[in-house]
Amino acid sequence: MILVTGGSGLVGSELISQLLAQGNKVKAIYNSTPLAIHHRDLITVQCDILDTLALEDVMQGINQLYHCAAIVSFSAKNKDQLLKINIEGTANIVNAAIDAGVKKMVHVSSVSALGRIREDETVTEEMNWTEESSNSLYGKSKYLGEMEVWRGIGEGLEAVIVNPSIILGSGDWNKGSSEIFRSVYNEFPWYTDGVTGVIDVKDVARAMILLMNSEINKERFILNAENLSYKEIFTGIANCFDKKIPRKKVTPFIAAMVWRWEAIKSMFTGKTPLVTKETARTALAKVYFDNSKFLKALPGFAFTPINETIKNTCATLKQINHL
Repeated sequence: MILVTGGSGLVGSELISQLLAQGNKVKAIYNSTPLAIHHRDLITVQCDILDTLALEDVMQGINQLYHCAAIVSFSAKNKDQLLKINIEGTANIVNAAIDAGVKKMVHVSSVSALGRIREDETVTEEMNWTEESSNSLYGKSKYLGEMEVWRGIGEGLEAVIVNPSIILGSGDWNKGSSEIFRSVYNEFPWYTDGVTGVIDVKDVARAMILLMNSEINKERFILNAENLSYKEIFTGIANCFDKKIPRKKVTPFIAAMVWRWEAIKSMFTGKTPLVTKETARTALAKVYFDNSKFLKALPGFAFTPINETIKNTCATLKQINHL
């Protein structure tokens, strides 16, 4: 039996679909949003990963564990939940896995845990989060979550950590990285010259399954298909949706004005700001991620070209949202 945490999320749901397609029996846990997948070999359980007793129950009889559950937020108002879920929740998962005798775990971290704000320096697995190399509490929470996994490894748990870059896929486009597609569909006019890494969610799931079923242990891997500018990404999505491409360049001054305005607006509306100080700085940075360690470990793996990912994702989102 395989356990997947965060089963209703973008990565979790794709992972479950691939595992079921391979004939596996899967148990998936979710917190508030039930899974949209229904299958005779899938058991779904509502479970808060902060509930240690509930985790003990769901972990019984599990051989392989994929830990996808996490909070992704760059808003200060979500600080407490971010730290609790991403650090304490991961610690609880690790402890329950050790107690239940789980054979192997694959943990989904993020390139943010490596300290992604590194101008003129390619990011590799040898790097770690520091105050100087990161601008987000999210990155710190993912780094400290990784430390809990390394602690588990020290206590005898077999585990591998993956650090995906921005994950593209046809999830709920009202949250997470899929919001990029909704913004471009609504003809958001702004772009930056910033550069980031991107990867297809299907590739993330494929890589995790291959790592789980390999002899690889006590390692972490950057999962990144291509390094592209935000302008290239936005333009590709706009063309697929047949929408206006972003045409207004964001300068550091404009970015500073926007995140401050969004912060003030959030104080009155109570809504999460669309742009924060952290996301504004990230969007302006030119960051390149090195995927060579992963490709050396699994030389037969081929990443999906991002233009193909964008094309397929836009087509699926059109169907889902009746566009």
